[in-house]
Amino acid sequence: MYIERKPTLNMDDLKAEFKESLAYINNYEEAFEMVIDFVSLEQLYSSALKEISTKLDILDDHFKQMYKHNPIHHMERRVKEMRSLIKKLDRKGYPINTESAKEYILDIAGIRVVCNYMDDIYVIEELLLKQADVQLIKRKDYIKTPKGNGYRSLHIVVSIPVFLAHSVEKVPVEIQIRTIGMDMWASLEHKIRYKNQKNTEDYREVLKQCANEITTVESKMQNIHTEVFDN
Repeated sequence: MYIERKPTLNMDDLKAEFKESLAYINNYEEAFEMVIDFVSLEQLYSSALKEISTKLDILDDHFKQMYKHNPIHHMERRVKEMRSLIKKLDRKGYPINTESAKEYILDIAGIRVVCNYMDDIYVIEELLLKQADVQLIKRKDYIKTPKGNGYRSLHIVVSIPVFLAHSVEKVPVEIQIRTIGMDMWASLEHKIRYKNQKNTEDYREVLKQCANEITTVESKMQNIHTEVFDN
C-alpha cells in the first residue's frame, strides 16, 4: 500500500499561521508563485518515491524468484504536506521557500518498508545500496541501538536521480526499514504520543517492555525461519 499526501494550498491560513516568516509575501501573485513552487516540489519528490518504490518492488520480486521468499511485506510512502514542511523550515529558522527545503530538509519524501523478518531489513538495505545510481547520504540504525523509548527501525537517506523533460534532479528520500512487529509498536506509540490526551509517560515503561518482547519473539521466529529454509 502506498500513501501520498498533497500539500495544503490555503495561502490565507498559512500567512495567518506563519505571519512573521511569510511577511515577505505582499500580494496574490507572490502567494500564487510560492504555492506553484511547492506544488512542483511535491511532484518532484513524489517522482523520487516512485523511482525508489519501483527499485524495491523489483528487488523483492527477484529475491522471491531466487530464494522463494519475499523480504518485503508491504510499503507505505508519503510526501511531507506543505504546512508540515513550512512548519519544519520555520522551526529550524530556515527561509520558507523551495530552495531552502531542498537544501536543508532530508525527509520531504519518505517511504516505510515493512519486512517479514529481521534479517530482511539488512538484505533490503544491502541490495538497494549496491545500485550505482543510489547514493547513501545518512544512516541511523535504531535496531542495533534502540531509542530510549524502545523504538527500533533502520533509517537511511539516499539520493536518487529523477529524470525530467530537460534535466536530471538528484532527490533525497528517507527510507525506514522495519519488521511487522516494529511497525505495529511504532504505530501504537505514535498514536499515544500525538493523538491521545493522556500523558505518554504513563505508558513509557510498558511500551519499552513490549518493544523488548517483540524483539525476543521476532528473533525466535527469525531463527526458526533460518533453520527451516536456509539449511
